[in-house]
Amino acid sequence: MADRLPKSAYGRWRYALKPDSWPKLFVPATFGQALGAAHLGRVDVVDYAAGMALTFLLLAFIVLMNDWGDREVDAIKRRRFPHGCSPKTIPDGILPAGNVFLGGLLAGAGALAFAWVGEGWLGRPLLFEATAGCLGVFVAYTLPPLKLNYRGGGELLEMLGVGLLLPWLHAYLQGGLGVESLTWLPRPAAVLPGMAALAFASAVASGLSDEVSDRLGGKRTFTTLLGNPAARRLAELSLAVGALAWLLAGLFAEHVPLVAAAVAGAVVLFHLRRVVRQSTSAVTNAFEAQKVYKQHLHAAVWQGARTLAVLLLLIRLFFR
Repeated sequence: MADRLPKSAYGRWRYALKPDSWPKLFVPATFGQALGAAHLGRVDVVDYAAGMALTFLLLAFIVLMNDWGDREVDAIKRRRFPHGCSPKTIPDGILPAGNVFLGGLLAGAGALAFAWVGEGWLGRPLLFEATAGCLGVFVAYTLPPLKLNYRGGGELLEMLGVGLLLPWLHAYLQGGLGVESLTWLPRPAAVLPGMAALAFASAVASGLSDEVSDRLGGKRTFTTLLGNPAARRLAELSLAVGALAWLLAGLFAEHVPLVAAAVAGAVVLFHLRRVVRQSTSAVTNAFEAQKVYKQHLHAAVWQGARTLAVLLLLIRLFFR
């Protein structure tokens, strides 16, 4: 295992930043950009590029700080299941804990500085406050004194941050949302509850592979509190609720085309069938089966959100 660890500084930092997990933030960010563009009626490429740069800084803060905050639980998992999980950044010596913390701190400071400059540059007077709010959620998630990810509130905070606040931040960055007239939500805002339900499903599923080590480390998640089978059922139910919420938005919300909501909901349900078929194999400590389970679940979330974002934008730009 040690001979497969990255050797160069670039390789070590790249590993620590976990590129495979990036869609977890970039998909909701792009989803929010699409809401802002649908609100505005056009796409601003500069706002989009600025949003992706800001998302990377937020992502680096979250990933690194989460590794720093979870270093003891990660060490427990590596000791107990040395061949059942991938190497962990700090316990396996890929980067020292101090470097990880400093890197996360610099990324968070960079996000705030970028937002402060962007207020004037992009004409978004609430960008600093919105970015600070997103960072505040992630601080409450991982860092003391709250450290809610260890107290049973992590999944709910992830639903709030990834499913609602991050898309809203990007909708504001792209569309402006008419702050001067106190219009705080994008026109298709009715799709946000569905996005929140999908983010909650992803958050619950993320705890499946850490059930034993989290319990030993005193970490309270939906999986450690409810058990593996109930957590899987909850994640699957949340996917279905997200698809239903989008359909209801298409039926009853003025600025959400029914065809867009129905197609995106169908994409979620298509992948949900695969999630359910894999579910019975994704039992406690079945790490490979859990990996496949989460791949199907993430496909439901990410492909559904991408589909809805593209359709909302295309319909707004070319048919309205």
